[in-house]
Amino acid sequence: MLLSIVMPVYNERELVRKILAKVEKAPLPGMRREIILVDDGSTDGTRDVLRKLPKRFKVIFHKHNKGKGAAVKTGFKHAKGDIIIIQDADLEYDPRDYAACVKPIMDGKTEVVYGSRRLHKANKQFSGLSFYLGGLLVTWVTNVLYLTRITDEPTCYKTFSRRLIKSIKIESNRFDWEPEITAKILKRGHKIIEVPIRYYPRHVDEGKKIKWSDGVDAIWTLVKYRFVR
Repeated sequence: MLLSIVMPVYNERELVRKILAKVEKAPLPGMRREIILVDDGSTDGTRDVLRKLPKRFKVIFHKHNKGKGAAVKTGFKHAKGDIIIIQDADLEYDPRDYAACVKPIMDGKTEVVYGSRRLHKANKQFSGLSFYLGGLLVTWVTNVLYLTRITDEPTCYKTFSRRLIKSIKIESNRFDWEPEITAKILKRGHKIIEVPIRYYPRHVDEGKKIKWSDGVDAIWTLVKYRFVR
């Protein structure tokens, strides 16, 4: 069985090699892996780093910045795995959690797994109060609108069966791709299983790119796909 690890990359010159080393070492019993990096118009020298990577990495370049959702969609198009997981190009998330994320899908229990930072009791830190409260709010809105009980909607570690993710058209190009995919999965009646994952947050001055306005967009996206689309 093959796991496709889709990694959108934007201006992560200092960290991309470090996270790739962790991705390659992550234990995946009974699975092979392919690593797909999509550079979304980086301007800080990241592209030069990616051009020098060994050929075992699949690297795709956007000519200009289109947004995380656009990079993820490009990665999905090139993914050949039976299961697909998203990995950010920094060190906030720990690839050692891949095995926990893929297991419910491999066991046939579900077609989608979210890694929950809230369920891992050792996670005591967050990037800032606004990020923490914003994540709670987006998750609460998701649960109210879609009658579910997940704990961490904005998590990076979203894991899908190939069959499921290839059957859904994603329209959003920025961070709002995440609430869009959550909304569409829940409207189809799929059960999102959550597993605890480790989290090592970074702050805006360390390169964190999501903003408070993205939280507003996330809430609007959840409302839109519940009542309008």
